[in-house]
Amino acid sequence: MTLTLTHLVALLPLILVCVTAVVVMLGIAWRRHHSGTAFVSVVGLNLALLSLLIVWQVAPLETPLLAVDGLAMFAAVLILVSSLACATLAHAYLEHYGGPREEFYLLLLCAAAGGLVLAASQHLATLFFGLELLSMPLYGMLAYTFHERRSLEAGIKYLVLSAAGTAFLLFGMALLYAQTGRLDLAGLSASLVEGPGPWGLAGAGLMLVGLGFKLSIVPFHLWTPDVYEGGPGPAATFLASASKVAVFVVLLRLVLSAPAFEDAWLHDLLAALALLTMLVGNLLALTQANLKRLLGYSSIAHFGYLLVALVVSDGLAAETGAVYLVTYLITTLGAFGVVTLLSSPYGGRDAAGLHHFRGLFWRRPYLTAVLTVTMLSLAGIPFTAGFIGKFYIIALGVEAERWWLVGGIVVGSAIGLYYYLRVMVTLYLVEPGMQSRDAPHDWGIRAGGVMVLGLALLVVLLGIYPAPMIEWVRAMGTLSG
Repeated sequence: MTLTLTHLVALLPLILVCVTAVVVMLGIAWRRHHSGTAFVSVVGLNLALLSLLIVWQVAPLETPLLAVDGLAMFAAVLILVSSLACATLAHAYLEHYGGPREEFYLLLLCAAAGGLVLAASQHLATLFFGLELLSMPLYGMLAYTFHERRSLEAGIKYLVLSAAGTAFLLFGMALLYAQTGRLDLAGLSASLVEGPGPWGLAGAGLMLVGLGFKLSIVPFHLWTPDVYEGGPGPAATFLASASKVAVFVVLLRLVLSAPAFEDAWLHDLLAALALLTMLVGNLLALTQANLKRLLGYSSIAHFGYLLVALVVSDGLAAETGAVYLVTYLITTLGAFGVVTLLSSPYGGRDAAGLHHFRGLFWRRPYLTAVLTVTMLSLAGIPFTAGFIGKFYIIALGVEAERWWLVGGIVVGSAIGLYYYLRVMVTLYLVEPGMQSRDAPHDWGIRAGGVMVLGLALLVVLLGIYPAPMIEWVRAMGTLSG
């Protein structure tokens, strides 16, 4: 198949991110300049985001390896927005870092490119390449402040987790290839239409396990909170947002397109994993005294809720998953943004212990308001974006009559309410003589501060008036169809 100008236009966001990465690399080789590197990275990501307006005119379009459809464009928006947020937070965070600072943006851009490839992949080869291009820069990002023992530990643990996930994924791909002789998703679907067979089922199951490691699904979650706690704030933010979005979108694409994933046995396995993930994630978050670890377990629980959309793979599954992803993303970026701002500039271990947030209201009231709104949204309280996402998931479960999954969501949300409220109460307590860390006095007029304030406002606006978000998601779904 010959690539035409239309194909190049469709791949414009990916091309722009890759070109920006090359420009940043050459800039580092020529002359180190932290602010200049951050500026080039942000401009490149903004251009890639704007280029999606052009891609909209030619989509949907397919190449042998990538599909530029509504689902890919939806994921691209979320990945690029997350990458922009992380680059913005990283500038203030690394301002006083003693080592080289510019390489962080190069790793970030490479990971963003990997996420774009992964979300658009319609071939097992691009799925693997995209996943590795997303994961490998994350090892460096998480271990970036390697002089801090916990950061190095986070990078190594994520490396081990990713290696285990990749091994399962490749073995699953090999079994699917042995069954069908095809690597493209369309060919796999056509070959498995009469029944997946034992090798096809085993291959689909192993691929599910491999992607489960990347999404931190229980029981493949064990080191995830350690990775969140040890990684630098901007790196942990990227891991919790862009990385998870890209992997979930490719899993959604697999479940909706490959008949092997429609098998009743695999559906029951997915349902059991969903229930286990939402309950275990919430229960383990109860005892956490570190906000990054708490958000790590919270992220595990939220992807348990999202698995319900894969279990009930009817016409509304994609729309439900997409709405939940949007609400999860903006809320997570806001929560991690507050932790990163409080830890900026870098001065050793991040200010993530709950004692650092004790009485924050009396020192930084507006920053406290942002964290309060994000905690309420994560808990699914009405008039926040999180409520809309959770409402969609519960409505989907009720419509499919999966009552035990609906019960799991309700019980998990009730448990989650306790530890989210515990964080909020801590913000308003006062303890004389308590040593605490603060965001800079001018945090609200810096780029990172303006961004988290905007995210908090968006959380409230989408909770009160979600119609534009829902219409956008449906438009993307129509384009995919």
